[in-house]
Amino acid sequence: MSTADGWFMPVPCYRRTPPGGSMARTLAKSTQDRFRRRLNDEQLRLTEMIRDIDAEREEIRLTETSSDRSPDPNTAEGGSLAFEMEKELSILENTRDILAKVEDALSRIDDGTYGACDVCGDAIPVARLEALPYTKMCVNCASARR
Repeated sequence: MSTADGWFMPVPCYRRTPPGGSMARTLAKSTQDRFRRRLNDEQLRLTEMIRDIDAEREEIRLTETSSDRSPDPNTAEGGSLAFEMEKELSILENTRDILAKVEDALSRIDDGTYGACDVCGDAIPVARLEALPYTKMCVNCASARR
């Protein structure tokens, strides 16, 4: 489906709850607690990973600026260092993005919306949450967004 200006609009999933009905069933408290523990562990792991990457990048930066002989970016050594820095930056950005999603999932557990698709409101199957605990969409809606 596209608009007049050529932009594509996502095709929504159809809500299977009756009009005016309530949102998808909520997860059992024990299931929510299990996902909360898993997400808290992931939050800690990602936070430590970000701290380690930041420390490593700072160490490289300090080594480069304090060294009398910084690698020339036109040499193999300099090119390799630039590649490593770019790779670390990419990993850092991806890790921060996942951390934000994990923190959002923890907020959704707190406000009682965890496990419900943000788009159609249907329950996200537990198997999908097991595979991707910070997901906000059911498989159908996620596929439609791609």
